[in-house]
Amino acid sequence: MSNSEGNGITLAEVINTLEDFAPKALSESWDNTGLLVQPYTERLITKILMTNDLTENVAQEAHNHGCEMIISYHPPIFAPLKSVNQSSWKERIVSFLLENRISLYSPHTSWDSTQGGVNDWLASAFPYYEATPIVPGVDPNTGAGRFVRLNSNIPLTDAVGRVKKVTGLKYVRLALGCGKSMNDTIQTVALCAGSGGSVLKNVSNADLFLTGEMLHHDVLDATQRGISVILTNHSDSERGFLRGFSIKLHNKLNNRIQVLVSECDKDPLTTV
Repeated sequence: MSNSEGNGITLAEVINTLEDFAPKALSESWDNTGLLVQPYTERLITKILMTNDLTENVAQEAHNHGCEMIISYHPPIFAPLKSVNQSSWKERIVSFLLENRISLYSPHTSWDSTQGGVNDWLASAFPYYEATPIVPGVDPNTGAGRFVRLNSNIPLTDAVGRVKKVTGLKYVRLALGCGKSMNDTIQTVALCAGSGGSVLKNVSNADLFLTGEMLHHDVLDATQRGISVILTNHSDSERGFLRGFSIKLHNKLNNRIQVLVSECDKDPLTTV
């Protein structure tokens, strides 16, 4: 397809590269991943904006930068849309993308599951010798969550500092396991980026749970079993992956396009 706006690569080539890293088949059955918005008149891709959540501000940011494509980790289209008009912010985003010929791809749980994906990035907070999926997929090297065995025992206070460093956060929430203190050491971590309660609840042999958010009673149950819990807020357990992956994607595409990371994107919750 010709492109009057300059050099670039096809949308199909970008998608093939993304799915070579994390095949769509790795997504959970309930998820809505892949190419979600494709304008009728396709453009070659010269700039991609990566974001954790696609809001109207992020969509405008992509347009301002001249991006032909957005990669939004979370799929903004999840529940079926019955119309595309100006009545809700998600419908306005779809309308805006189509009008401005911006494609949208969402990987979500395929990035969680794949090797080198979001959960492995979160596990990189710790010095470990083994990180295996808590819920393995067809390929046992992929799947939901990670069970991490550390090289040696580290104090819980050190674990907190490491999580803050990898996520770039000043604050996290901590629930101490029953009978535990900040000076107690840990050697195993069960983690799951995002909302990890359903993945972590059946893990009994971890010293620490790490996730973005959990229900109150799930946290209470963990602590009563002697497991400490670190919560970061949902998207703060995921967003930091984008910075490193943007460089990898740029390289995978042979440095032929620009890959930007949104400056507007942020978790809606902050600690004040």
